[in-house]
Order: sequence, then C-alpha cells, then structure tokens
Amino acid sequence: MAPREYSEPPDGGWGWMVVLACFLQSALVFGVIRSFGVFFVEFMAYFEEPASSTSWITSVTVALLMFTSPLASALGTQYGERPIAITGGFLSGLGLVLASFATSLTQLYLFIGLLTGVGGAFIFPPSLALLARYFSRRRALANAVAFSGAGVSSLAFSPLFQFLVDSYSWRGALLILAGMVFHLVACGALLRPLDVAKDSVAVPPEGESPGKRLASLFGLNLFCHRPFMIFCGAGMLITAGYLIPFVHLLAHARETGFDEYQAAFLVSAVGIADIAGRITAGWLADCGSFSLLHNLTAWTLLTGLSVLVVPLGHSYGVMLAISIFYGFLASAVIPLKFSSLMEIVGTEQIMGAIGLLHLLESIGALAGPPLSGWIRDATGSYATSFLAGGSFLVAGGLVLMLLPGFFSCPSHASPQHPEAHPEEKSLDSSRQNGACPA
Repeated sequence: MAPREYSEPPDGGWGWMVVLACFLQSALVFGVIRSFGVFFVEFMAYFEEPASSTSWITSVTVALLMFTSPLASALGTQYGERPIAITGGFLSGLGLVLASFATSLTQLYLFIGLLTGVGGAFIFPPSLALLARYFSRRRALANAVAFSGAGVSSLAFSPLFQFLVDSYSWRGALLILAGMVFHLVACGALLRPLDVAKDSVAVPPEGESPGKRLASLFGLNLFCHRPFMIFCGAGMLITAGYLIPFVHLLAHARETGFDEYQAAFLVSAVGIADIAGRITAGWLADCGSFSLLHNLTAWTLLTGLSVLVVPLGHSYGVMLAISIFYGFLASAVIPLKFSSLMEIVGTEQIMGAIGLLHLLESIGALAGPPLSGWIRDATGSYATSFLAGGSFLVAGGLVLMLLPGFFSCPSHASPQHPEAHPEEKSLDSSRQNGACPA
C-alpha cells in the first residue's frame, strides 16, 4: 500500500490505530519482560544456577533488542515499517516456542535472548517512528498511551504467569505465552504507512555510493550530533538501573519472606501505578509549563529515589507502597524519553535516532541486571543491588542536565505546540547548533 501523504501530522485518524498497535506491542514485549521474574525464579531452581547467570536471559534479550535496533531502523527506512514489524512479531513468538524445549541456560540465552530480542528490535523502531509522524501536538500523550500497554500487561501477566507455571510447569507456560506473543504479527499489520511532506523520512537514492547509502540508512551522522550523544549517555545509565526492579523485585520479595502470590502481586501493583503514571505524565507534558526535557529529568531522578528505598520494605504494606510509588514514577521515563528524542533530532531523523539510541543503551541493559545479580550473590541480599540500580538512574538524570541550554530553556514553551515556535527555521537551526529546542 502506498503511503498517504499529509502536509502536516494528522494528530489522529488512523494514528489512533497505530497507537493501539504500539499499545499491544509494548504489552507483549515489555510487559512480558517486566513479568519475567516468575520464570527467573523457576529457571534458577530447575537449572540450579545462581542469580547472576540466570539474569543474563533478560539482559541478553533486552541488549539484543537494543543492539540490533539500528538494523531494524535501516530496514524500516528501506522497506517500510509494516513488513519489518510483522517479521519481528514472528521471530518473538518463535523464540518462546523453542525456549519451551530448552535443556540448558545457554539455549535460553539463544532462543529467548537472540530470537525474541531481535524480534523486539524489529518491532519498536519502525512502530515508534511511524507514531511520531502521525502526531505532533498530541505526541507526548500518544506515546504515553502507546507505552501504557506494558503497565496494563504487568497488572495481569505476573499472576497469570505464576498460575500457568503452577498448572503446566514453566515449559507449558512458555508455549502458551508464545501463542499470545504471535499476536504481534497482527499488530504489525495495523501499521499503515504515512508521509508528512515537510518531515518525511528520506530514503537514500539508488545512485549513492554503498558507504554513503549505509551511513544514511543507519543515521550515522548523528554520532557527530553532540546533544544526541549526551542524551545517549544518559540513556545508558538510565537503562542500567531501570531494568533491575523488573528482574529482581519478585525474587527480592520472595527472599524477604513473602509467598509467591504476594510477590507476584507487587509486580501487578507496579503495573496498576504504571497506567496512571504514563497517562498523567503525557497529559502534564502536553499541557504543562515545563519542557519535555525538564519533565524527563525530574521523573528520572524521582524514579531513582524510589529504587533506592526498595530495601526499606521490610513489611508487606511498605513494600507494596514502594512498588506503587516506583511504578507511577518509572512509567513516565520511556515515553518522555522518546518524545524528548524527537525534539532533539527532528522527525526526519527519528528512525535512525531510535536505532542508535537503542544500540548504545544496550550497554546498560547488558550490564545492569547481571551486575545486580552478581552483587546479590556476593552480599547474599538484593538490598545492595537496588541501591546500585537507583544510583544509575540518578546519575542518568544528572547527565541530562549537561545538554546544551538545559538551564536556559524557557519553561513556558514546549516544542509539542507549534504555536510556541512560529519560526520553523529557527527550530531547525537550534537542533543543528545544539541549543535547547524547548
């Protein structure tokens, strides 16, 4: 189907179907990753492996999802968002099917980490880039709704997975989960292509040399974009700390003395708070008086503080309150991050920027949970692991303050609202020279 062309983003229409597709994708990719702590406990017991080794399953999955994102971005630019996202859905489901027959952790690294991780990479850069082209003034809200799928699924998946494991063992549970994940193929089919005349993604002309064509497809010119590189540095730190609660919160709760269903409900509580937090953050970003970057920094720092206090949850009531507090705050970080990225690089470079950002963030994703697992094995407790995770998040929030013009950004003007920037040319100029576009 030929892309429909608009003079400006439609801010609705079929864009809401793209939001629905991204909502389901975030539920079936990130929601599953968030709730994978149930399988984490089962894998540790079945294969008799320490937490540090078992943590690599989630780390490899997320790291490969991010590491191969530039390839997904390049393929999406060349062939379109829909076929790449459909392929990613198929690979994600296939990885879980094969994982249900695994006889070692190494095979789980390969099937879940490689296939499901690469499948997730093929889904998100094309889908998020298309979403950015469908929305302008409502972009932060659209991103918040799209990513709230992870919160909704976290609410249901953790107790559901525990029930499936209890009923069918972890192998049967993975097979049922694979059937759910194959619905990502249908989500990819909802991605109707669209071109916005003034901001369409440029496909490199056929006559270019192979080197220039590859550089253009992968967006390699962004490595010379100083604000983008600072943003990526912050993203690496944020990612290293962000994943730790999702991997180890359930295991920490079990170690503290709560039963498996009490521990699973903590993850569900994070999901409930996640839904409210994402919508609140998107609404505040679209109509509030602070820039997207300032919003992202504040929510990141608060999320770091919420992780730092997890070891204080000695009673179930306190642990539940901390989980809700964490879920509400952490929910805003991812959608605000992608909305802020759009303002730093522009819509025309967003596909390549998402891919490269994920590539660099894979370092944090690969290091964070295993480091946390190693700390737990060394100390015999997850408390120090959460202190490390919270410190990473706080450090990432502080690095965001190094972006050019951070402290001089006018709080009353938001790039989400075109009327705040009547001069399109001046906005483009600010992106090139590194000034804050907000």
